[in-house]
Amino acid sequence: MKKLLLIGALAAAAYVVYRQVSANQAEKDLWNEATSEPDLR
Repeated sequence: MKKLLLIGALAAAAYVVYRQVSANQAEKDLWNEATSEPDLR
């Protein structure tokens, strides 16, 4: 039972880290798009 709880806790921590990395990448992409020069082709 303890192993199952440990695996669940590790999975939850990995999910939180994944969401944070994903949010940071989205923020970086948005900032890059907002500050880049427009493509006027």
